[in-house]
Amino acid sequence: MHTYTVTHTTDYFYGESVPLCHNVVRLRPRDTGAQRCLTDERIITPAPGARRDGLDFFGNHVSWFSLQEPHAGLSITSTCSVTVTPSVAPAEVFSWEHVRDQLRNTRDRDTIDAGQFDAGQFDARQFTFDSHHAPASDAARAYAHPSFTPGRPMMQSVDDLMRRIHNDFKFVPGSTMVGTSVEDILRYRQGVCQDFAHLMLACLRSVGLAGRYVSGYLVTKPLPGRPKLLGADASHAWVGVWWPGFGWVDFDPTNAVLPSTEHVTVGWARDYDDVAPVKGVIIGGHQHGLRVAVDVTPV
Repeated sequence: MHTYTVTHTTDYFYGESVPLCHNVVRLRPRDTGAQRCLTDERIITPAPGARRDGLDFFGNHVSWFSLQEPHAGLSITSTCSVTVTPSVAPAEVFSWEHVRDQLRNTRDRDTIDAGQFDAGQFDARQFTFDSHHAPASDAARAYAHPSFTPGRPMMQSVDDLMRRIHNDFKFVPGSTMVGTSVEDILRYRQGVCQDFAHLMLACLRSVGLAGRYVSGYLVTKPLPGRPKLLGADASHAWVGVWWPGFGWVDFDPTNAVLPSTEHVTVGWARDYDDVAPVKGVIIGGHQHGLRVAVDVTPV
């Protein structure tokens, strides 16, 4: 078991005073079978006039808050401690077509009540459908095709897709934006972690499998002999894939690994839009700047 302290600071700077802003943050790590959030604290400056904490549709922890007085900037600092235990991969017993067909046939809760499928599989079926940033497409299906050959075991197929994305696409910070489409990622063959996650999701959905976008943090290591720089870590994104009778299995196409004790899960949803760490709207402010600093420190 590994324990980490995660500090995530987001600072906004405004060119003019802002009289009103509404914000949504998803920064508290989820509790899962392999992970537990021990402590969680958020400091918001200036203090919000209204705040509410709860869960979103996907069960992610959310804080909604508003600043209703003029302010020249906004700072959000989240500090959490979390334990992570090693993950376990499923036994290789299914072909990818078998998984696809089971998902296709899970159409209503009557089949669950009859004992034909489990409730988790019914809930997983929603992740076979298109989302804004990761829709099924002919281009995604064509890219996925070499990995999903007839009768190939599910693990081999998904692992091969993950490794092909890692090998075929270059990690280039700043080369894309939040709205960059899967078609553009395929065309220019570069991007960042959220782009590779969206591409992998589009490929999975194009062949009828269930994939969800996972948002969190990656424990990074400094170069040999160099100190770890404060604030140099960043949010990360990877993909969860549904396995009948087992549950969700995570794949990280950016690094070509199955996430385990060095990945901290914050939340999951259909794509980035559903689970962005911080987003909001402001009135006024003119031009504004943004600074994000993340530290993931082993305890």
